[in-house]
Amino acid sequence: MSAQPEATATTDLLDVRDLVVELMTDNGIVRAVDGATFRVGRGETVTIIGESGSGKSTTAMGILQLLPKDLAVVSGTVKVTGLDVLKDRKAINKVRGRTVALIPQDPMTALSPVLSIGSQLTEAIRIASRSTSKSRATARAEELLASVHIPEPAAQLRKYPHQLSGGMLQRVLIAMALASEPQLLIADEPTSALDVTVQAGILDLLLEIQEQRGTGILMITHDIGVARLVSDTIHVMKNGRFVESGPAATIVDAPREEYTRKLLGAIPQLGPWDESPTQDTAVEPLPQEAHRD
Repeated sequence: MSAQPEATATTDLLDVRDLVVELMTDNGIVRAVDGATFRVGRGETVTIIGESGSGKSTTAMGILQLLPKDLAVVSGTVKVTGLDVLKDRKAINKVRGRTVALIPQDPMTALSPVLSIGSQLTEAIRIASRSTSKSRATARAEELLASVHIPEPAAQLRKYPHQLSGGMLQRVLIAMALASEPQLLIADEPTSALDVTVQAGILDLLLEIQEQRGTGILMITHDIGVARLVSDTIHVMKNGRFVESGPAATIVDAPREEYTRKLLGAIPQLGPWDESPTQDTAVEPLPQEAHRD
């Protein structure tokens, strides 16, 4: 087996060119991704944003070749640290779960409800390392949970998914993704199932991991607010195509496309605070009950 190319200062972690994903449906062939081209460098966060059904998650699944082979046809060029994983169909097994790892979007369905957190995390560690003892895998699992700021990691390993909150489960998924020490993380809607305060903690964690490890991140989200916080580059996707791409600040502050402006307009905003009640909303005093003899 040939050695896997190492990422260098001049090699992109991910280089995607003219990616096309065609899905076979009952109504015929649907081109879910139509010519996507982008790159992710070391220590860089690139975000694909769009409404539900725009093709952004299909793009990620196509890159990782996780779409059903009998229902999806993927073409174009996808290079992971210089290795073309579409040209060589066996190449994806050399990088998936090793060089590149996926953080799925829904922790409640991504983890098995009948297996403990420890058994699932140690399995990921043993697969990533290919050979390690049970005790070493358990110790590594505790280290990974601690690295994603989960308190009392030894105790959490004995628990089952239903015993942890959504935010804690998302941190477990991130720990599982980090088991192989990947150079590239693909985060597919990693905060969509979480409330706002927990979202902020998860995003901070991803940025912390990136800063410490130099990890590249491909973020998939429908939330342009999330994209604005974490991205270096944003690609706006509509109907399988990129309709606008550029630095995050440019896309957010000076969007060219009406579609992008609509995404920005969908972000909830607080209005001005007014402590004095208006005449229409003032509460009228209740009438005094008549005195009875």
